[in-house]
Amino acid sequence: MVTFTARSTFAPEDRAAATEAARILAEESRKEPGCITYIPYQVEEDPASILFYEQYTGPEAVEAHCASEHYNRYALGGVMARAVTVRFEHLDPIV
Repeated sequence: MVTFTARSTFAPEDRAAATEAARILAEESRKEPGCITYIPYQVEEDPASILFYEQYTGPEAVEAHCASEHYNRYALGGVMARAVTVRFEHLDPIV
């Protein structure tokens, strides 16, 4: 399993468009066969930020996600195109 977060910050004038792109991106990403969890969050303490929590069955599922039309349209062309900053964190479970 592959789990990570992606946190993006936005200028006030880009927040509404980024939030709508994140909503559509999540809806489409959840339909992917290798997607386990895909949830964008508005960060309560930082309204300029959106935090994505994503889980996939494996690296091949992440690759398929990144090659999808909806990723290119709504992540690259929507969320990340409007982001001031983007930070990814890969997570390893503590078991």
